Amino acid sequence: MLETILSGTRVIDFTQNVAGPYATQILGDFGAEVIKVERPGRGDDTRDWLPPEIGGKSATFLALNRNKASICVDIDKPAGRDVMRKLVASADVFIHSMKPGSAEARGLGYDDLSAVNPKLVYCAISAFGQVGPLKGLPGYDPLMQAFTGIMSTTGNAGDDPVRVGVSLIDMGTGLWSALGIFAALMNRMKTGQGASVEASLMETGISWMTVFVASYLATGRLPQKLGSAMAMTAPYELFPSADGHAFIAAGNDRLFEKVCEGLGCPELARDDRFRTNSLRVANRAALREALSARTRVQTTAAIVAALRKAGAPCSEMNDVSQMLGHEQVQASGMVESLPVEGAPQHRVVALPLKINGHRAGGAKPPPRLGADTVQVLADLGYDTAALDTLVREGAIA
Repeated sequence: MLETILSGTRVIDFTQNVAGPYATQILGDFGAEVIKVERPGRGDDTRDWLPPEIGGKSATFLALNRNKASICVDIDKPAGRDVMRKLVASADVFIHSMKPGSAEARGLGYDDLSAVNPKLVYCAISAFGQVGPLKGLPGYDPLMQAFTGIMSTTGNAGDDPVRVGVSLIDMGTGLWSALGIFAALMNRMKTGQGASVEASLMETGISWMTVFVASYLATGRLPQKLGSAMAMTAPYELFPSADGHAFIAAGNDRLFEKVCEGLGCPELARDDRFRTNSLRVANRAALREALSARTRVQTTAAIVAALRKAGAPCSEMNDVSQMLGHEQVQASGMVESLPVEGAPQHRVVALPLKINGHRAGGAKPPPRLGADTVQVLADLGYDTAALDTLVREGAIA
């Protein structure tokens, strides 16, 4: 069911790197026909992000571009822009990641395209948004982690700021874009009209800072770097074990009692310094040392087993290999096989969503550059002579 929700929906994807391709991959997983428009001869920048590689192809590109066709069109050529307009006239969704003003300068803005396709859902992804003094500047995930303050809260006190390891701003922007497109498509079902959707890396980064912003506005105090801990509750962080680390989370007083029970120190739950969450936060250092005295002499496995038996939230500290090998991850079906040319054992992370107990199925591997140009344009009505002319003019490849 999940992979048929958007069946019959055509998406023209003029994005590259991470945010846009992640958005359109989500749409493709839901069954949309996604036509990825790339630059002749080069394609999406991530095709060149090597290493790492799988079967001679960029692992990053493969991770973000399943369930798509690829065509090569040069929109800097008048004939290429004509091709794009004809494509969009046949589409339900057009999504791009050009700098603000670039699409409009080429006659590919929302006003231009909605005039020929009033039902079009038009999504523009940018770095800083469509307005403001920085709107024309480029941006990447770590740059935006710095700009939005995420880096100022990440890492250990006294150390230099560090980026969050995953591309949470890029992929978050992809999620917001996909959500906005879904909402616009639902609205179109009611009104018959398309819509313009805007998403930006900056706004996504600010949204991830919601709790920190609320804290600052409430207190006037800047959030501090706390390593793996959380400012509002304790214990809520990594603790050392005899062979690694375990994360212990007690979001309320009852769970703190269970933590103490599992670690064999019930007296700490009755300690006047730790009776309530606010007291535990105020005495965080003393609490951490008291619990660490228990955890550092036990293995991670023993800590996790005892805490789970007591009903206390906890987790071992896994690396990627340990996570992929965990029986819970394997049972979830979140990692599935998707063979690609040169890598028959290739596996991918699935869409993290089920409907009626099922994930999307029947995924297609990411496309070779320009593999579908002839077929897609032929379906639009271009005959062999017209295609040859476009090739000679450098408008397609």
